[in-house]
Amino acid sequence: MDDQGYVIDPVKGPRSVPTHERALEAVRAPAADVDGFVREFLRELNFGQGVSLARATVNDQYLALARTVRHYLMARWLEAIAHQRREPVKAVGYLSAEYLLGRQLDNALLAADLEGVVTDGLAQCGLSLDTLREQEEEPGLGNGGLGRLAACFIDSLATLSVPCIGYGIRYEYGIFRQTFVDGRQVEQPDTWLALGSPWEFPHPESSQPVNFAGHTETFVDDDGSERTRWVPEWGVIGVPYNYMVPGYRNGRVNTLRLWSAQATKAFDLSIFNGGDYVDAVRAQTFAENISKVLYPEDSTPQGKELRLQQQYFFVACSLADFMFEVLDKDFDLTRLPERIVFQLNDTHPVIAVPEMMRLLVDVKKLPWDQAWEITRQCFNYTCHTLLPEALEVWPVDLLRRLLPRHYEIIDRINAEFLADVRARFPGDEMMVRRMSIISDYPERGVRMAHLATVASGRVNGVAELHSQLLRDKVLPDFSRIWPEKFTNVTNGVTPRRFLRHANPSLSGLITEAIGDGWVTDLDKLQELEPLAGDASFRARFREVKRANKSRLVNLLRERDGYELPVEPMLDVMVKRLHEYKRQSLKLLHIVTLYDRIASGRVAASQIQPRTFVFGAKAAPGYWMAKETIHLINAVASTVNSDPALEGVLHVAFPANYNVTLAETLIPAADLSEQISLAGKEASGTGNMKFALNGALTIGTDDGANVEIRRLVGEDNFFLFGLLEPEVADLSAQGYVPSSFYESDDELKRALDLIAAGAFSGGNPDTFAPVVSNLLHEDRFMALADYRAYLDAQARVDAAYADQDAWSRSAILNVARCGFFSSDRSMRDYIDRIWHTDPVS
Repeated sequence: MDDQGYVIDPVKGPRSVPTHERALEAVRAPAADVDGFVREFLRELNFGQGVSLARATVNDQYLALARTVRHYLMARWLEAIAHQRREPVKAVGYLSAEYLLGRQLDNALLAADLEGVVTDGLAQCGLSLDTLREQEEEPGLGNGGLGRLAACFIDSLATLSVPCIGYGIRYEYGIFRQTFVDGRQVEQPDTWLALGSPWEFPHPESSQPVNFAGHTETFVDDDGSERTRWVPEWGVIGVPYNYMVPGYRNGRVNTLRLWSAQATKAFDLSIFNGGDYVDAVRAQTFAENISKVLYPEDSTPQGKELRLQQQYFFVACSLADFMFEVLDKDFDLTRLPERIVFQLNDTHPVIAVPEMMRLLVDVKKLPWDQAWEITRQCFNYTCHTLLPEALEVWPVDLLRRLLPRHYEIIDRINAEFLADVRARFPGDEMMVRRMSIISDYPERGVRMAHLATVASGRVNGVAELHSQLLRDKVLPDFSRIWPEKFTNVTNGVTPRRFLRHANPSLSGLITEAIGDGWVTDLDKLQELEPLAGDASFRARFREVKRANKSRLVNLLRERDGYELPVEPMLDVMVKRLHEYKRQSLKLLHIVTLYDRIASGRVAASQIQPRTFVFGAKAAPGYWMAKETIHLINAVASTVNSDPALEGVLHVAFPANYNVTLAETLIPAADLSEQISLAGKEASGTGNMKFALNGALTIGTDDGANVEIRRLVGEDNFFLFGLLEPEVADLSAQGYVPSSFYESDDELKRALDLIAAGAFSGGNPDTFAPVVSNLLHEDRFMALADYRAYLDAQARVDAAYADQDAWSRSAILNVARCGFFSSDRSMRDYIDRIWHTDPVS
């Protein structure tokens, strides 16, 4: 409640309450001491869960703990919303199909500075915080870097006290839970909601209707204007679930709003009473499919349609939420860009552009030109890829059938845009075809990246090299006519989760050395640089790394049944399984080391001991990626069962890599594998997390590797491989991967071993498709970079043999990577793109 007698609803804002109710409505956080926490926890356990402490299950205890901790944040959350209502300032609306949040309990404890209080309070109740934190299910609402980046960004905006609301989808199952059966990936539903989700606040009273299909019709309005209206065929309801996004110990709590799809008529009693029980709930099942899973398999027409339904569903809900729930009814829409800026996180939310135009023109009845000017000021676009297949193109037939009014709007936007192009470049119809939002080849489709670029005020890449290639190769015609529209904002990661929380031992060492200001000002890590020359500090740094390895070994023993050695170098490659990320190249390195020992060409004692850890999920329909996973597991089985390799080589591939596992794995790593083909990785954020936690990088000149190498220094980074111009030249000449196979004896031996069935029980057919793909296609030139990669790995071995020098390089990586804070990324967005201000 604010000081003027208003109670604040997290969705609808303030409402007046009578004076005699104000004392009852006031929101106060519990006392932030042990006794206050214990009282609140037991109250939540008794009256929230309905059980006594003596009879409570671990899940009861966790749910009561989570709800107790969130009480400490809610007063700040409600006040942040109230302040935004009283003194509206420009806010950020972050539109993202993914939010890979990780567990929420520890993040909330860290933000509110409650871990000590909660640990002591639970101990008084005979409970362990460690036990209860393990009960939390991580919401798998993202696939990889894109979703984790979104989570880092909203964390930083709250820490910077910038008003932000993140909008996305509350996937019922999220990304699949990965298991392995006979080494093959098997996808299981991720039932993260099965035991309750105490961090969300459902608000069905603020649901938004979303329509699909039907037709449009033209009519004359009361003022004599000709207008168009959409007559939809069917629709669903979007129900919002709010999550708190706390800033780090600054009193600011922003909101993440995720939408769940429900049927407009979920249950037909007359059909049910007639005995057709399945048909009675058919509408409910159909509607709920929209928010059922993250990225449904889209190799079928039905899958494509469901993906487009998802994208439109969440942006339609989000824009309506802001336009009709947040803004006053009499708000002057010409001032909309002063109140909100929407960031399009890749092409998934770009359908928001025609939806905004529909709301302004059809619903709010603004003239087209005025609506277009408002829309162009409200949207900005971040491109996260350089791969043409990742730039979404929706078939015209599908878009016209599913969203007929939106296709008409896109068609008009395109017509007016192309008229401008023709005026600027008369007679250049090839340029017109290249730039058209609607393509004609190979089928008529709507290029969402083109639409986003035309409609946005600014377009940014996510690393220096990526932004350059975005301008020069992906959208060159657009950057030619609008050079001022293109900019770069290099990605970053939140130091709160990925250093302060994930690596408490290193965080403690850093804080002891330079104070704790680095948690919100990562540039302060530069103060560690002189300590890289301090032998005692290097020794303590090595102790921290060894302790982190032991922590990982214990986790994987309990989680996966693995028994990993602690002493060897920990060589880690964790990222989405995709050919351009080149897990196959890493695998060829392992097979080569195995072959050197198995053939007797190199003694086991001459090999630098290593433990290789992979973590990756392959998209369910990505057959070659799934075959690669099978091969990795087969090689692991062979290597790990060979007595001659014990203590020398070990390969682990724990299933279901996620944020929670990353928080233990990344701090333990010695070597970070960032080996994508140059010019294919937009940025990467895993590379930043590893470097910040004291791992050295072996990588190509790609993505943010370029900036990492420049900052940490050539001597503290293992560079290899073709440069992007060399990749382009080799591709233009006609890349023949088999020529590299024929000219490199070790590469030939490695591939021949796989082909002969050395890792498949003697069956040469098992991995024949993987070998054939590398020999005859190899789209991402793993064979071309193989020899340079092995040479770089030899340099790694030599460097790791001198542990003291390695520690110095690792400390310098930590000290020089403060630039890669998501706080800095957000300041760049604020200064260059959004022009928003923090609130006190």
